[in-house]
Amino acid sequence: MSYAQVYQQWQQDPESFWLSAADGIDWVTQPRKALDASRAPFYEWFTDARVNTCWNAVDRHVAAGRGNQAAIIHDSPVTGTKRVITYFELQERVARLAGALKARGVTKGDRVIIYMPMVPEALEAMLATARLGAIHSVVFGGFAAAELAVRIDDCTPKAIIAGSCGIEPTRTVHYKPLLDAAIDMASHKPDFCVIFQRDQEVAKLIAGRDHDWHAFQADAVPADCVAVEGNHPAYILYTSGTTGAPKGVVRPTAGHLVALNWTMKAIYDCAPGDVFWAASDVGWVVGHSYICYGPLIAGCTTIVYEGKPVGTPDAGAFWRVIHEHKVKSFFTAPTALRAIKRDDADGAIAASYDRPSLKALFLAGERADPDTIEWAQRHLKVPVIDHWWQTETGYAIAANPLGIEALPVKIGSPSVPMPGYDVHVLDEGGHPLSSGALGAIAIRLPLPPGTLPTLWNAEDRFHKSYLSHFPGYYETGDAGYLDEDGYLYIMARTDDVINVAGHRLSTGAMEEVLAGHRDVAECAVIGVADALKGQSPLGFLCLNKGAGRDHADVVAECVALVRDKIGPVADFKRAVVVERLPKTRSGKILRGTMVKIADGHSWKMPATIDDPGSLDEITAALKTIGLAGG
Repeated sequence: MSYAQVYQQWQQDPESFWLSAADGIDWVTQPRKALDASRAPFYEWFTDARVNTCWNAVDRHVAAGRGNQAAIIHDSPVTGTKRVITYFELQERVARLAGALKARGVTKGDRVIIYMPMVPEALEAMLATARLGAIHSVVFGGFAAAELAVRIDDCTPKAIIAGSCGIEPTRTVHYKPLLDAAIDMASHKPDFCVIFQRDQEVAKLIAGRDHDWHAFQADAVPADCVAVEGNHPAYILYTSGTTGAPKGVVRPTAGHLVALNWTMKAIYDCAPGDVFWAASDVGWVVGHSYICYGPLIAGCTTIVYEGKPVGTPDAGAFWRVIHEHKVKSFFTAPTALRAIKRDDADGAIAASYDRPSLKALFLAGERADPDTIEWAQRHLKVPVIDHWWQTETGYAIAANPLGIEALPVKIGSPSVPMPGYDVHVLDEGGHPLSSGALGAIAIRLPLPPGTLPTLWNAEDRFHKSYLSHFPGYYETGDAGYLDEDGYLYIMARTDDVINVAGHRLSTGAMEEVLAGHRDVAECAVIGVADALKGQSPLGFLCLNKGAGRDHADVVAECVALVRDKIGPVADFKRAVVVERLPKTRSGKILRGTMVKIADGHSWKMPATIDDPGSLDEITAALKTIGLAGG
């Protein structure tokens, strides 16, 4: 069946389409109805079903006789270690950890924060939480204590599972002190913490609160899987909001299972026993969907990689992993490929690795530039597939579905909408635009299974953020167009969330930190084009009158402040001091115009600007740091 036929099949009968897809999941209570529209526009899926995620990701493969198949391959060039965990071993480890959590009072509906590096134990913690019907919230280890504290207060976890440290090529990242500081800052206090002590750093445990990972589980009775309702949250994952306050995206259990299982074959063309690798981190949505859950639900082998695309040890790191572990489908971010390309422009290192197992390379997380795609096509000699999705959706909105039909690749496009996504391009008034016209990308409701039904404890914010601007649609926050063949093109964000090396970060959160500096009266942060990382944040600082400080000192302090409050992941390294910011008469800062000037694009003087001379000052300041044609 062709892609067009499959998409039409969904359009004509969505209920039957998703109930058929649900046959790929093991149910405690089989769903009789797919869509629950009783609270529209807050749609839910498979609410009459009962199911367990961990059973579908682990136990059923053991029950099917594939317990000796590799479930997880851990490859860590930064520690020089490799290990394989079979499905049978994974079942035993997860059930024992779940039993230990259960013995300490963790039950269905409780929240557990996971703050761990790229080790198999991170996946085990996720799966053990799911086994009990509890709700995990994974926080990326690069986030600072203040960011972790905000998440602790929002989801109020009963327990926190953390690593003692993370390992970078040139340093050790001390997780435990960050965790301790976050708990001190937070109003909510967890009942207990479980610390996975790594050989590279043994952390100091706080008596009565902290438990060693191994000792914690020593006498635990393995726990069985707990069935939950179809709409029960599987996890909460925080994503940046335009106001700086993180949004807790809720992932519903049943839809998550059905959708991810469907995508593993339809999009990535992977079946049980195939090796799938997503080079991401468990702290991001890619790590949830395609390091932990998707591959395991589908019975594949997943790779947990603790290393970098370059420097561990060189630009051949990814190709070694693919060669050594026989990866069939590989998923990474364009920024990783750009780093590899910078170090291996002629492809000599790539050519030194034989990769007969590799059938396709998938890119997502930011816009993939044509030069990088063409370099990868030339040297890898496999299809290079850009696809587009969001933390909120949990899987691809638009893709080239290799497991259904390999469509022609159009460089610059993530291809076509997947079943479940009725994608439209709208003008500001919500009217559909013709093909080729740039506008806001919106998806007609209902969204498909597995996408967010709401935000954690913030239904009004969910409605305001995603559903209010275009009634009847989900607003993606991205701008782009559809061509005459139905291919989608993503051109820019329509809000102030920027994309740094595949990480969505809020400029509002950075502005909040900068505004806290004693000498800063007003500030703005924009994302400027970066050849390696897609975008890089740049701050504009207006100082208090009479501050009398050396500008370089203030900038250095502000850079350090953002690093301390948000973390190195923000990549905030540049700021300039200006006398005033360009604004509209209503007081809105003209960030879009500032971005155009910084990136050297043509721009027009906004009709609503209050002080035209302010843009001249912005241009002059940008030239001092080599931007705006300087």
